[in-house]
Amino acid sequence: MYYTQLRAFHAVAKAGGFSSGAQSLGLTQPAVSDQVRKLEDAFGVVLFNRGKRKISITATGAHLLNITNRLFQVESEAVSYLAEAEALQSGALKIMTDSAFHVTQILRRFRDTYPGITLSIGIGNSEKVAARLLSYEADIGVFADTLDDPRFLAIKLGTDRLVAFVESGHRLAKQTTITLAELAGETLVLRERGSVTRRLIEQAFADSTLVPVRPIEVEGREAAREVVAAGIGVGIVSKPEFGYDGRLHLIEISDSDQAMDETIVCLAARSEQRLIRAFLDCAQTEISQQNT
Repeated sequence: MYYTQLRAFHAVAKAGGFSSGAQSLGLTQPAVSDQVRKLEDAFGVVLFNRGKRKISITATGAHLLNITNRLFQVESEAVSYLAEAEALQSGALKIMTDSAFHVTQILRRFRDTYPGITLSIGIGNSEKVAARLLSYEADIGVFADTLDDPRFLAIKLGTDRLVAFVESGHRLAKQTTITLAELAGETLVLRERGSVTRRLIEQAFADSTLVPVRPIEVEGREAAREVVAAGIGVGIVSKPEFGYDGRLHLIEISDSDQAMDETIVCLAARSEQRLIRAFLDCAQTEISQQNT
């Protein structure tokens, strides 16, 4: 409410005169004098002793100057911060993914390009990723699903087949392939509902009219991996997500073509925000290089 008047006072106090203060603001001297007078009248104070040739600041004015110094210093810091953010030298980007594996190279490229940006990465299944995006708790999402939703902008990372895996000492560890019928007779370690991996393998069983006999539900990919590593059952992941773990053995599923589409997504309405667009551009560049 008093910003214009405080700015006029500050300029005059710093410059030591109404004319020079007005010049620093690019205004006329009468306009600046009027703003200072209005501030004095509004609060019944005198901020400057006005002489015929020069002015001097009053004790009240000197105290106010200490305050306006802080006020306009904060304003300067805010403008500098925004300028840096515009140049992508600072800021924070929140990423929610079903598996960090799928975006490690993109994250590396983004980090190398914009080292001043703070990255935070959360893990959750596809339903949680979409929910975080819609609630503005995440800027970028990565999950194994194909979206047909106009609220989202999606970039496809790739398509990966599902594979089974067991503990290296498991009796199935001697096999390189396994059928759905064989899997259905094993103790399956399945992700929580909302997981695309679980949905796809259950669809594969349904298409083959098979019903798994002993499934175990585990929340989270890492938890599922640890349960399988303990020798309790057979896990299901996309092939790239298996990675390397000396405790585990990968087995191809010979009679299923179920595959996962890994996708980077953001809210379409936010896709042109500078940080989000910068990440999407890094993703596009990385994907293009991997496909060449």
